[in-house]
Amino acid sequence: MAALVSDSLAKKNNDKASENSTAQVIGGHGTNSYSNNSSYQRLSANVVTKKIEDAITKNLDVETLSSTSNIFRVADFGCGVGSNTINSMQDLLQIVEKKYISQCPTSSQMPEFQVIFNDQFTNDFNTLFTYLPQDKQYLVASVPGSFHNQVLPKSSLHLAHCSYSLHWLSRLPKELRDERSPAWNKGKIHYTSAPPEVLMAYATQFAEDLDDFLSARGREMVSGGMIVIVGSSIPDGMPYSQVVNGIMYDCMGSILMDMVKTGSISEADVDAFNLPIYACPPGEFIEGVERNGLFSIEVIELMNPAPWLKGPIDIPVFVKHVRAAMEGMFSNHFPSKAIDELFDHLVLKLSDISQQLESCYRDGLQLFAILKRK
Repeated sequence: MAALVSDSLAKKNNDKASENSTAQVIGGHGTNSYSNNSSYQRLSANVVTKKIEDAITKNLDVETLSSTSNIFRVADFGCGVGSNTINSMQDLLQIVEKKYISQCPTSSQMPEFQVIFNDQFTNDFNTLFTYLPQDKQYLVASVPGSFHNQVLPKSSLHLAHCSYSLHWLSRLPKELRDERSPAWNKGKIHYTSAPPEVLMAYATQFAEDLDDFLSARGREMVSGGMIVIVGSSIPDGMPYSQVVNGIMYDCMGSILMDMVKTGSISEADVDAFNLPIYACPPGEFIEGVERNGLFSIEVIELMNPAPWLKGPIDIPVFVKHVRAAMEGMFSNHFPSKAIDELFDHLVLKLSDISQQLESCYRDGLQLFAILKRK
């Protein structure tokens, strides 16, 4: 196995991770790529398609929005790689077109539509654009950069979409790596089953990120524009250890500690590593939106992200989807051979507790929210 990484290198890698801790999915079309292992995400997003159509039909005033510009801009923030974002944007455009036809029946023509895809600079936009249909009826642009900052011109955006992206923290709270802090997360890689101080550190960072996200969209969006948000959540007051992802993160931490014992990695590596993932409960989300003050909440609810998933979980397929979305974080911190060992053992460990996973709470783990620019 790979040689032990020195303490100084571990700290250096952790500093890098803390500065750019958001997801780095696997690009390209390979076996472990996100584009080939993101069907679960698409199925979860499909759950809310009808609700999105209802919300846009009821709340988006396309007549007023089109009176100031003949271009209607839609943006997907945290678009990732693959066909999911393309399909989501085309669904949104079809809904908006239907709203134009119903609200503006005497209009001579539709506005021009522009779709903007946003994600980190490291995102594989080249692969993403290979999924664009040849007969598309809209203009396309990619805008790399953190969505916690303004990435589009002021008052230029009409409809925003953000699906399974907000749960990635912009950076890891420094307290998690401070041995003198009550939030030092020694021997663990997530707030699942960790002391309450660790959970609070995550929640505080998410609240800051949410405010930055909303403030940036507030500058970019015209009055009356809307944001569609779909993402990971959990009912208020429920411990994360009661859901599948929480159990999986605990298993990952346990496997890494076992790898310390075999000499594959050092304990300092594990102590310095934390997953930058936070599932925000609806109560905290509402507080954040109201505190920011730029948007009104038109719709908010918790849903089952996988009502289609019946019976036993296909553990190998599930882990492949997890790896496609998360490998970048681990590979920035641990040796490449350790990554293979981690995910190989994760399949075995989750298979051993498959019945426990199947009995976990699932109903309210997806947040669906519609926000409207004041």
